[in-house]
Amino acid sequence: MNAAIRSLEVADECCWRTGTMVKYFCCAGLLRSSWDQVCIAFWQRYPNPYSNHVLTEDIIFREVTPTNCLKSRRLLTKTSRAPRWMEPYLPKQMASSAYIIEDSIVDPQKKTMTTLTWNISHARLMCVEERCEYQINRDNGSWTEIRREAWISSNIYGLSRAIQEFGLARFKTSVTKTMKGFEYVLSKMQGETPSRSLAETATERARETALAAKEKAKDLASQAQKKQYV
Repeated sequence: MNAAIRSLEVADECCWRTGTMVKYFCCAGLLRSSWDQVCIAFWQRYPNPYSNHVLTEDIIFREVTPTNCLKSRRLLTKTSRAPRWMEPYLPKQMASSAYIIEDSIVDPQKKTMTTLTWNISHARLMCVEERCEYQINRDNGSWTEIRREAWISSNIYGLSRAIQEFGLARFKTSVTKTMKGFEYVLSKMQGETPSRSLAETATERARETALAAKEKAKDLASQAQKKQYV
């Protein structure tokens, strides 16, 4: 059971909500499992070997709408470690964990699930807003495709671009882990032995991509710091 990820777009654009420039990222994923199986796995995916950064998950509310859709809101607690080059610009007592809000709506008739997530802590430093759509794959009704969009912003003067580059690199790594986590949970649900060799290969590639992006972010941060002293 292999999960495929395909990047569609990376761009700088103006956020409709705040009017500030943000880093926009879009990618498509494919899980070779049915939509119903993926929806079940979505609620059972923690814990798994690829989600060690997820500390807690709590349901804030849940309801079934008159149109028979399931609406939920959850509060997730995740670890949040900043890179060393960013530490001089952060509060000394900054918490090492972050709180994430996750809204979701499942439409069993249309066979779609949409999720919206955003961080409510450290939001001034960096805000990551994500929207995912899960639906049946058009070419194979037994598979599920995922369209994922993210908007990464920062309000730190002189460092916003570097922080956005760092956030983008971290988000890409997170996407890989999320898909591998899905793959792991789905394999267990179907009575298969989860394979970690595929995940290790994908993770290694993600690390290489993330490392290149981090180096770029360091350069941008260094340039911003020099401008402050000019």
